Amino acid sequence: MADFVQKTIVKTATRQLANPIEDVAAFNTIVQSVITDNPFGCVDYVTAGTNHAGVEKTKEYYVAKVVYQDNEANTVGNDSGRYNTIAGFNAGAAALLASAAITTAHGGTPFRDTDNETYSATIRCRDPNGELYMVTFSRDSVNLTSYSDDSIRAKVETWADTVPALA
Repeated sequence: MADFVQKTIVKTATRQLANPIEDVAAFNTIVQSVITDNPFGCVDYVTAGTNHAGVEKTKEYYVAKVVYQDNEANTVGNDSGRYNTIAGFNAGAAALLASAAITTAHGGTPFRDTDNETYSATIRCRDPNGELYMVTFSRDSVNLTSYSDDSIRAKVETWADTVPALA
């Protein structure tokens, strides 16, 4: 029988943030800066006849959370909604807060639970060496996945060191 022969070494690295990213606006600013400024020096490429930018957002989601409290500030319920855009996230949170039917069903007053809301966005990058890798931002970490060349990690880390919210 033939043996499997290793062809690549794929790595993953994670940076846990000292503090969660403050809010969805700050989160979006960080993600958009990577797409707009291309701080990792990624290059455009073609695959299967399709042109791709060197830096592309491939997936994102945002979870809005609402808690319902009674007159003694005890939590009597909660709701959340997951949205694939920031506009949907903002509209969904507003709809949850405004829904009289949901508020009545919970029997409390709705409050936005912004401290427990979550966000995630994944950026695909093509390094000049030909490697495709992913950088996934969440509210409390940055994950670098599917890379093998340590210079990629060094570029991402050097950039992250310049962004105060990613400390």
